[in-house]
Amino acid sequence: MAIVAQRWSFASGFLASGATAAGEAGAYTWPLFGPHCAVALLAGAGCCLLLPVFPPHWLLLVLLVPGAACVWRWTALRPLGVFLLGVAFAGLQATAVLAAQLPNSLQGKPLTLSGQIRDLPVSEPRRTRFEFVVDADVRQPEALRGKTLRLSWYDDDPQPRAALRAGSRWELPVRLRAPRGLRNPGGSDAERYALAARIAATGHVVKPLRAHRRAGPVGIDAWREDMSAHIGRAVSSDSARYVRALALGDTRFLDQTDWARLRAAGLTHLIAISGFHVGLVAGFCALLVAGLWWLFPSLCHGLPRQFAAGGGAICGAFGYAVLTGMAVPTLRTAVMIAALVATRWLRRRQRLADVLALGCIVLLLLDPLALLGAGFWLSFAGVAWLLWCLPEGDAAGLRGRLRGLVAAQAVASLGLLPLGVVLFGQASTAGPLANLVAVPWWSLVVVPLSLLGVLAEALHAGWGGWLWQASAWCFDLLWPALAWIADSPLALLWLPESRWYALPLALLSAFWLLLPRGLPGRWLALLLWLPLLHPPQELPGPGELDLTTVDVGQGLSVLVRTHRHALLFDMGPAVPDGYDAGERAVVPALHGLGVRRLDAGIVSHGDMDHAGGRAAVAAVFPMPIVLAPAGSPSPGSMDCIAGRSWTWDGVRFTILHPGEGFPYLGNEASCVLHIETAYGNVLLPGDIGGYAERKLVREGASTLRSDVVLVPHHGSDGSSDPAFITAVGARLALVSSGADNRFRHPRPPVVRRWCGAGAEVLDTARSGALRVWLGQGGLRVREYRSFRERAWDAVRRRGQSAGLCYAPER
Repeated sequence: MAIVAQRWSFASGFLASGATAAGEAGAYTWPLFGPHCAVALLAGAGCCLLLPVFPPHWLLLVLLVPGAACVWRWTALRPLGVFLLGVAFAGLQATAVLAAQLPNSLQGKPLTLSGQIRDLPVSEPRRTRFEFVVDADVRQPEALRGKTLRLSWYDDDPQPRAALRAGSRWELPVRLRAPRGLRNPGGSDAERYALAARIAATGHVVKPLRAHRRAGPVGIDAWREDMSAHIGRAVSSDSARYVRALALGDTRFLDQTDWARLRAAGLTHLIAISGFHVGLVAGFCALLVAGLWWLFPSLCHGLPRQFAAGGGAICGAFGYAVLTGMAVPTLRTAVMIAALVATRWLRRRQRLADVLALGCIVLLLLDPLALLGAGFWLSFAGVAWLLWCLPEGDAAGLRGRLRGLVAAQAVASLGLLPLGVVLFGQASTAGPLANLVAVPWWSLVVVPLSLLGVLAEALHAGWGGWLWQASAWCFDLLWPALAWIADSPLALLWLPESRWYALPLALLSAFWLLLPRGLPGRWLALLLWLPLLHPPQELPGPGELDLTTVDVGQGLSVLVRTHRHALLFDMGPAVPDGYDAGERAVVPALHGLGVRRLDAGIVSHGDMDHAGGRAAVAAVFPMPIVLAPAGSPSPGSMDCIAGRSWTWDGVRFTILHPGEGFPYLGNEASCVLHIETAYGNVLLPGDIGGYAERKLVREGASTLRSDVVLVPHHGSDGSSDPAFITAVGARLALVSSGADNRFRHPRPPVVRRWCGAGAEVLDTARSGALRVWLGQGGLRVREYRSFRERAWDAVRRRGQSAGLCYAPER
């Protein structure tokens, strides 16, 4: 594309604006709000947040001194000073937020708190989730005053929960714990989200009947919820949920199928409130104010119309950003609009690169922890790629505009692909085509109609209905085709987790590929994508075994892989109409580990903490063979019977329990799987208790001998019989349990018995996912929390170590 050659003017302008001569000595000064300082601030804050441990508070304060000196006195070193200030500012913010989280003294204790519901509550069939800001008065616990909590109200009857409205004030009996999440390959990081959102604690309402509403809904969030309800009543079609999302950023009514289609089509960036929404509102407000000044010319004596229109644009941009929740893309656009208006007022020409840099600096100064969210990177990276590759001026003629649209889509797709893969573990192959059609149609037709409906409804109740209906009708014209594209099996590619160096290499490759035509060796840049698109997966060789205990909370799911086969032993817990670990933990972990298919599955028994996630897993990874005990509430295609065995890639699998005719007795009827390799054995006993354990010892203690064992029944008191532990003789004992679970699994006496027998005991609640290899290199284990260390890791901050044999008993 010839249009790509324009990037050189941008690059030269970037360099020219960054350094200007300042004296005969050849010193350089760097604009404080220019692109170079924006990159330096971004690099400083980002490097600090990437550290496995935040620097001590005193060191961060010390960094402020040389940083400020470089910025204000030694201007030739200004980028270095901005970098140091970025490190210190981000570190001080992060450590302050972490220090404000729930202290151990209040962990799990019943409390009665008063405060206000913030943002829009999310209602589900059996629970309602909402953010709760505790009052700052002296009647509240000192550690929680003014803090934000994320709470859940569980109740099969939705009627009491319907009173939970945005902006309403409540007094609630709750039980809290510091933010803590699962840690798996390919999974989301709930602890990072809590840090970025400044969530001090999570918890649930313990006695809903004692909850008391002290005041009705007020404020912006209440207005958003009411307006969303108006849209739902005015639009009878299913597209009402999309109109709500496009007009108000209310995505509560989009289900998992909707999100899956949006991800597959690469359209999630359009469904949320974006910068384009802010631009439309700002432009409308500018025209409105300019029209008012035109109708009343006397107003120009006090303030010129150009200045007034710019002020209207700024007020509209920031006002709409506040109304829609202050998301990063809206703030970025509002700041850029303010910068453009300010340069217009000052009669100075400002390049878009400088405006983008100013927006980046302002947002980082407002909230350096925004770097922890995907929205910041996608928002600024997308604009930066377009500024670098495409000219700032408008293309002439219809053909030129279409060419520019195609070029912009190509640049954005290629430039943002590395970030999308790293942030979400997936790449949309249908995204470029879907965006090429959806972006102009939704942006120029659907979104303006929905926003005009909000304005009309705000002016007079009932006026917005026909505009919302028109928006839904226009949305429905294109959505069936987009859904068809998204439902294609090739629309979305899931990619394994990559190493740290994959992202910079892929970004370098994209930069190289987008250089002007004629540059020699440009297509060699494709080789730099390999670490990202085809990362090393450390798969076992013939005769070797790879076993991963997924961190699913209080439940179980174990992935077993040989050289060319994969088996899933249990699928994690699930609650009807509620949390499903199969969907939230197991499936992302399988994607993150690079699993393409499952050759078989075993449902050890029918309890929901083992079989609950089966449907969600099977929807993504169909299992041709499923073994389960006869009579299990979650039946299999074949019975799990002692003596059944098979061999994959030199590894032998044998069912040891239950025997023929053994009645289904719940836990005691769990499938027991023994895996033999040339390098060691593994025993997966499910939830069997003392009865089944002693039975297995009597029938053949030698068959139980294993190097790695999954501790039965999550380490409960009724399992891990001493004779069973002796017969197994494991070197490594794995426990799958939930953090702070109400059963207090694993029990200290059980842990002591395994440790006393010479086993190292590891628990997913402390270690995250546990990956074990049995191969030529011997027995190796990887604890995911320590493998991918994070400064905000909840386990380390609570003073817990991974090895239970050496850690204080909980």
